[in-house]
Amino acid sequence: MGFDLREIFTATMVLFAVIDIIGSIPIIIDLRSKVGHIHSEKASIVSGILMIAFLFVGETILSLIGIDINSFAVAGAFVLFFLALEMILGIKLYRDENLESSSIVPIAFPLIAGAGTMTTILSIRAEFQTINIIIAIVLNIILVYGVLKSSARIERFLTKNGLSVIRKVFGVVLLAIAVKLFAANVKGLFA
Repeated sequence: MGFDLREIFTATMVLFAVIDIIGSIPIIIDLRSKVGHIHSEKASIVSGILMIAFLFVGETILSLIGIDINSFAVAGAFVLFFLALEMILGIKLYRDENLESSSIVPIAFPLIAGAGTMTTILSIRAEFQTINIIIAIVLNIILVYGVLKSSARIERFLTKNGLSVIRKVFGVVLLAIAVKLFAANVKGLFA
C-alpha cells in the first residue's frame, strides 16, 4: 500500500487524543510561569525525533531489554493515569528540580512523547503503513509547536477558570484513555 489519507487522518486523530496538547495547556502555562520561557522549537523537534525513532526501533529496544509491548503499554497506562489524576484533582505528583530544562523534561518527554504516545505508536504500527504514521506524527508536532508558541496568548484568551475547566475535562479524557490502554493490554501480561 503506501500513502493513504484515511490512515493519515485516523493515526493523526489517535495521536492527537493521546498527546492531548490542548489538555496540556494548563501544565505548559504553569511551567512557563515558573521558568519564564519555553523553547517551543526544541521541545517540538525533540519530541518528534523521539516518536519517529521509537516507531522504527521501539519494539527492538523493548525486546532487547526483555520487555514485551503489553508490559510497556500497561506502564504507559499508569503514567497516563497519574497525569490524569494531576489534571482532575489539581494535585502535583511530578516534581522536577531542574526547571531550566523544562523544554525537554517534562514537555518533550513525557508530556508529548511519553509512554502513552510511544505505546500508541507501536500499536498503530501494526495497523498502518509507516509513511502514514510519520505524516501523522509530523502533523501533530506542527500542532504542538503552534500551541507551545502561542501559550501566552491562549492563557490570556481562556482565563484561569477556562483553563481549569479544560484541564479537568481533558483529565477525564486522559483517564479514560489510560483505563482503555490498561484493559486492552493487561490480559496479554498473563497470557
